[in-house]
Amino acid sequence: MAVMPEYITRLKLWRSGLNKDDRWCVLINADPDAMASALALKRIMQQKVRSVDIARVNEVTRPDNLAMIRYLNIPVKQWQPDKAQIYTHLALVDSQPHHNKAFQGLNFDCIIDHHPLPPTLEGVAPPSPSPAVFYDVRPNIGAASTMMTRYLQAMRLWPGPRLATALLYGIRTDTGTFERSGGEDDFRAYQWLSRHADTSLMRRITRSEYLRGWLPLFARAFRSLADCRGGGAHVSLKEVDSADLLVAIADFFTKVHGLKWIAVSGVVDKTVVVIFRCDGSRDIGRLADACFHDVGEAGGHRNLARAEFPLAAVPEGIKPGDFIRNRLETRKLRPRAMPKVQTMKDPADTSGEDVKIPCPVRP
Repeated sequence: MAVMPEYITRLKLWRSGLNKDDRWCVLINADPDAMASALALKRIMQQKVRSVDIARVNEVTRPDNLAMIRYLNIPVKQWQPDKAQIYTHLALVDSQPHHNKAFQGLNFDCIIDHHPLPPTLEGVAPPSPSPAVFYDVRPNIGAASTMMTRYLQAMRLWPGPRLATALLYGIRTDTGTFERSGGEDDFRAYQWLSRHADTSLMRRITRSEYLRGWLPLFARAFRSLADCRGGGAHVSLKEVDSADLLVAIADFFTKVHGLKWIAVSGVVDKTVVVIFRCDGSRDIGRLADACFHDVGEAGGHRNLARAEFPLAAVPEGIKPGDFIRNRLETRKLRPRAMPKVQTMKDPADTSGEDVKIPCPVRP
């Protein structure tokens, strides 16, 4: 008999402890993988709690994301911090608290993610198990939608066509249809979901990739394209309305033959955003961290990453594009963090001696 994975055992224990009187809110930085994962978590929690809302902390502007919300009827609304008190519990999917300022300072009783831990937490033990808190962060998985699919399978909660289509699209976008990332778990989930998804809805969503109003931005991107070390390039778009525009342009450049990596930058509401994409020839997440860890938040996967920092961090008299390009050309990767240990009493030890064990860090 196959042994049940430890994370499934913990999930079932956590789900069995949910209270009918509780009001939950699942917070996301809305993209296809996040929205699909939130929808799946809502399905898992249904009939176990009083209500489950899905709230986004970002504006949705990409046409494929808007099409996904429209065609799959995803009930996502804007997060309002001043109304947080109406919820008894918060969950976070496809993100970690350090990924967005809107998540910081909030107490999450459920965190599910596939992104790498920040360098300061690499090698550190996860939070101590608790039946009331579910924590599952696995950077070896290509999409959070893959994790949610495995949960549904383990609990025999078969998804309807809308949920299956959402999860399928979530895996497709985060793995780049397995060209950018993804492993056996992602592929198996994709195959299984394909039998339950609505192919006509999927076609409608995937054909909604660009807006006509974006075309002038592509022209600006072509004009500003500059070569960087290691077969890469940088595009500076100055001020833009949304970071989604930067993502769309970065994804476009991944199709250019011979371009190993691309960094597309712009300024959104006095915040500098840099979107990285790579063909896998280098760890682009470590490059993003090396270039901008000291001025803001930066990091990601081997093939895709992101950095954000305040415009005020750019020295006076220097253009943001020049500041970014200089760092892309000169910064060196930081050493990987070593596992942290701390001397503390092991509760299972009766010898009275202190032992060195990994120090748990709560997300």
